[in-house]
Amino acid sequence: MSYRPFFGLAREPFSADLRLDEIMQTEDIKGVCQRLEYVIRIGAIGLVTGEVGAGKSTALRWATGQLHSSSHKVLWITATSGSILEVYRQLLAELDINTAASSRAVLTRMIRQQIINLAVNKKQQPLLIIDEASLLRLDVYTELHTLTQFQGDSKPWLPMILAGQNNLADNLLCRTAVPLASRIVARSHLKAVTREGMEQYIQHHLRVAGLKTSPFEGQAVTAIHQGSGGLFRKANHLARGALIAAAAEKSQTVTAEHVRLADSELL
Repeated sequence: MSYRPFFGLAREPFSADLRLDEIMQTEDIKGVCQRLEYVIRIGAIGLVTGEVGAGKSTALRWATGQLHSSSHKVLWITATSGSILEVYRQLLAELDINTAASSRAVLTRMIRQQIINLAVNKKQQPLLIIDEASLLRLDVYTELHTLTQFQGDSKPWLPMILAGQNNLADNLLCRTAVPLASRIVARSHLKAVTREGMEQYIQHHLRVAGLKTSPFEGQAVTAIHQGSGGLFRKANHLARGALIAAAAEKSQTVTAEHVRLADSELL
């Protein structure tokens, strides 16, 4: 039995593919937005950390969605464990420049030209976001700060947000990362939500999917909160799986047992 018509859902619930106006504006998300705006204003570096599935990318997507595209240019890259050259090439691709060059000097010069063109000629404020920055090699941190230096470090034309798991902050404590860490002026850490916050999150996603009344029992919400550790990504999987399990039993009520069945399917 398909669970969506069984529960009267208009669309797939607990999806990451939400419009900006459908994202639940938690205090953490608002905090990320405020810090991002501050980082842009003074041309510095910000840090967004949290466990896997805590909602870092969603928070950044909402925060950058508040920036007007005519005045801001968001350059979003996903980190790898490759060298600094990989970062440079990804950034150039975001700037619509594809190159086979392998010289640091050449790639850096190309990046600088494009950033200056955006900031000075087009009057657009660039913002570099490096997602999964905890994957970066330690030697990459050594050079990364040089991307933000223009005219003797006097022009803050490329503010940056580093987002990653909790060990990102630890990596930045290394001696070689000091020049980069010294430019960090704001940090947001996304924590696991409380049981009350999880209930609000579940209800919000059900409303987005077209369901006014939640079929989840209180104990089911508690089971989702405990099973997910208060992290949204796993909570999405547990809640959706519990709906499927309940529909298979033709139960209009989702119980803690349905959540446990859903949990048995996950790693």
